[in-house]
Amino acid sequence: MNENQTGQRQEREHKHHRTIDRVIRVLEEVVFSPGATFGDLSRKLDVPKSTLHGFVEGLLAAGWLHEHSEQNQNRLYLGPAVHGLIVSSGQVRAGQITNGDLHELQRKVGTEVYLGVLVGDSLIYIAEAGGDPVGSFHSRTYLRRKALRSAGGKALLATRTDSDIERFLRRRPSEEADAVNAFVDEVSRIRQTGLATNFTQDGRRFAVAATVLDPTGKAIASITAVGPTDQVQPRQEEIGKEVLAHLQKWRERSVTAREAI
Repeated sequence: MNENQTGQRQEREHKHHRTIDRVIRVLEEVVFSPGATFGDLSRKLDVPKSTLHGFVEGLLAAGWLHEHSEQNQNRLYLGPAVHGLIVSSGQVRAGQITNGDLHELQRKVGTEVYLGVLVGDSLIYIAEAGGDPVGSFHSRTYLRRKALRSAGGKALLATRTDSDIERFLRRRPSEEADAVNAFVDEVSRIRQTGLATNFTQDGRRFAVAATVLDPTGKAIASITAVGPTDQVQPRQEEIGKEVLAHLQKWRERSVTAREAI
């Protein structure tokens, strides 16, 4: 990290690495298609089979993937190393938000509910509640969402300092100019209300999101309620209040060991 004359840290643009990107794609496919075979990965990923085999073998050896034989096929699942890293990272602490919490909120608001985190410049959903097949298909098919084109991403970005936001926006490619302008117009309202909104799937679905705060007040994740636009947008104020109320309740309770996400 570089520091300016006032001592504030500045973000710098990071470059993608082809091999790392490919390994990440392997992990992401297994996350959203547990039980995938090597053949499934080979069909979905633009990676030579010999290279893909090396990636999978390395991930199995390191415990990031686990292989289980089912019906004469070796199927791949996330390994223990991944779960241990998530729990020990402290980003979403064990017990802070449970699957039961998400389902309770889902029943209250009557929409799909997603827990998401920012990874680089993208929002990734790490847990969900609800049974809408359209929403579930979309969340599993599009693993990474551009932060400026997701309610959860915008909610998390709005918690950053003005200088951090400016640097983030300056890095956006020209095709995101409309999203950049929209966020600039929205950021004050998001900060005032604690809520961000967004249209997805060509306007067919509407999302309302707020941030999950750790005990120090730092935003570490987002909760997004999303559903058909004609059902959710007219209720966005009501849904927003419920989301904020649940987030406050989860934050206030003491953190004890319970089912972790």
